[in-house]
This record gives sequence, C-alpha cells and structure tokens, in this order.
Amino acid sequence: MSLKLDTTYLGSLQESEEYIQNVKKATHALKSLQAGSGKGSEFLGWLNLPAEIDPPFLDEISKTIQEIKDHSKVLIVIGIGGSYLGSNAVISALTSKFRNQIADSNNKLEIYFAGTNISSVDLNDLIDALGDKDFSINIISKSGTTTEPALAFRVLKAKLYEKYGEKASQKRIIATTDASKGALKKQADIYNWKTYIIPDNVGGRFSVFTPVGLLPIKAANINIHELIAGAKKAQNDLTKISNSNLAVQYAAIRKTLYDQGKSIEILANYEPRLSLIAAWWKQLFGESEGKENRGLFPASVDFTCDLHSMGQYIQEGPRHLFETILHVEQIETNITIPEENGNHDNLNYLAGKSLDYVNKKAEEGTLQAHVNGGVPNIRILLEKLDAYHIGYLLYYFEISCGISAYLLEVNPFDQPGVEAYKIKMFELLGKPSS
Repeated sequence: MSLKLDTTYLGSLQESEEYIQNVKKATHALKSLQAGSGKGSEFLGWLNLPAEIDPPFLDEISKTIQEIKDHSKVLIVIGIGGSYLGSNAVISALTSKFRNQIADSNNKLEIYFAGTNISSVDLNDLIDALGDKDFSINIISKSGTTTEPALAFRVLKAKLYEKYGEKASQKRIIATTDASKGALKKQADIYNWKTYIIPDNVGGRFSVFTPVGLLPIKAANINIHELIAGAKKAQNDLTKISNSNLAVQYAAIRKTLYDQGKSIEILANYEPRLSLIAAWWKQLFGESEGKENRGLFPASVDFTCDLHSMGQYIQEGPRHLFETILHVEQIETNITIPEENGNHDNLNYLAGKSLDYVNKKAEEGTLQAHVNGGVPNIRILLEKLDAYHIGYLLYYFEISCGISAYLLEVNPFDQPGVEAYKIKMFELLGKPSS
C-alpha cells in the first residue's frame, strides 16, 4: 500500500451509525464522479488523467526543459493559485529548500515563482536575485488576463526583451494556456512562443498532473515519470467502489466530524518539506468546499515549530477542530546526535539516537496530548518522500476532495466567490468595461 490511513485516534467514530451512513453516501458520491452525473461534471478531466498520460508526452516535456537548460540558468514560473501551488508544493517536497543557492554548482536550473501577488517589493526582490543570469519564463494562465500573473509577465517580459531583444526572446518564453482562445494564446501565436495546453475540462486546482505542474516540476530535475506512476496507482486504487477505499473513508470521516461541530481541519506535518503540500491542499479543499455557507475551514501547521505558537490554541482552545497528520515513515537522510563532554545542555540522554527518532517521538507525544485534550486525529502515512509517493498523495487528496464536496452537496469545481474581490478591485482601478 502506497498510503495508509491511521484512524486509531478517532475513538469509536467509525462504529457510529452516522459514519456508516456517510460511507454509503461517499461511495455514491464516488459513483457520481465516475459517471459524470454530479455537479460540475464538465471539469472531471483530472479523474482519469494519470492513466491517459503517455511516456512520450513526458519525454517531450523533458526535452523542452533540456532546451531551456542549454541557454538559461533560471526559469521564472509565473502563475497564481492552481497555476503554481501544485508544482511549487512538489518541488518543495522533493528538493532542498536551498536548491537555488546550489543549483549552479550542480548544473541545475534555479526556479523562482512570480505573479502570486501584486507587491512591487516582492517582484523587485526577484529581479535583484535574477541579476545578470540568463533566464527563461514559463507563463501559466488560461486567459492571460488574470491580474497578478499578467502584471508580473508584463514586467518580466520587458526585462527579457531588454536583455535579449524581442526576436531572441521567443525561445525563452513558454506559454501554458488555453488550446484556442484567450489573450495569452493570442500572444503566443503572434510571437511564436512554445505552448502547452491546459485542458478545458481540468480546473486550476486539479491541474498539477497537466503541463501546468509537470513542466516546472521537471525543471527541478524531479522524475515526472515516477510522479505520474504514483498518481496512476492511486487512480487504480481509489476509484474502486468499496467501503475500504481510503478516499471514501477520509471523506466520510471529515463529514462525520463536520456534522459533530468540527468545522476546522488542520493539516499538520513534522517534515518542513511538506509545508507547501499543505498550501496546495488548502486551496484544493477551501476553494472546492467553501460554498453556500458550508465547508470545513482548511488550516495548516508546521510541527514542531508551530507547537510553540499555535500549539496552545490547538491544545486548549475551542473544540471545533480536528487534525490530519502527514506522517513520513522513512526519511531520506538522518543525523545522529553526538555525545558532548560536560553535557552542558543536558541532552546526553539522547546521544547516539537520530534526529528522526526524536522527531517521531515528538509527533507521538503531541498526538497523545491533543487527543487527550479533545482533538480527534487522523494520520496519513506515507512510506517515504519521493516522486511516486507524492504523486499518489496528490491524487488521493484530489479524489477525496471531489467525494467530500459532493457529501456537502456543493459543486467542487467552480469558484463563484473568487470573483467578488475582482469586481470591487476593478471598480476602484477604473477598468474599462469590455
């Protein structure tokens, strides 16, 4: 099993009639996803996507990345929301957080993300970090007019033209966009930029296994064949109509706890590399479920760091939350704690043990304390952090989210509330009516 669900700390919840009924409803929701009979069925392209991706397509993406490496030291990925969270999460999970500092010595691309905000300070910091390095841009947008990435692209494209000229810049821009329409597609056709297609039937927050995610992930030297293999195995396992389906169980547990007044789900990790997986997860569930005054609020914490801040609230605050822990069973590297003469810090009792041993005991102790404090806990067990298992995890969350939203009787695949801030912002900016 590539992923396990530990429900030991839920007490008798899974024996309750409420949970049993929610499992039945969750299997029905899964059938609706498969049949395309539920809300938002026009955006179900992600459901069978892993099985539909063939190796030659992945090889072609790898070829594009090699072409970028031939003339660039830096790839700037421009996108917002689902157009960057997935790839950023995978890169963060599977590479060193210092990867950009050591990229040049290892003949690797430095990768930076832009267009995630409208801060001039943030964009200027990126430009300063870029310096005189040769760079390319991957602009990701279906429309090409989303404010944050469009503004960043305009500024960075001007820098590109200034450095290389318009003609030579053509090979340094890759547009991931709509197949036939939109401002970005139009520009790509006019200036002959290389393009990749965002499928019409895949929404942004479900797009990590499309070129939206695969191109930047491959740029970080991550094995995208293994990533898709993990997702394909998850598709095979988690589309089965069964009460033992782990996605069905997770969705049913969430709904049962939600009905019991647990309106906040905290995704916790004990490996900092998983922090951005949580950021991706928050968009996935928050944007999919938060509608019609319904939905769990998705929050996240990085333990043990946040135990010294949010730990107090979780332990003794209102009992309207539960935790889901991402647990990694095997880590890639380990450090043994040395013995020290004098034992000035009183830590010699840990000498000879590994940091991972201490970390896992911290997880175990926190789990027991929080459960004793009235916080239900679920653990998602990953065997290790590699491309295969991360691919499995991402698909697990995607299909769990679809099932879970159907249990709430909302459309998982639209986001009408996102437009509210845009309308007010454009009014204040005096945007001409189209």
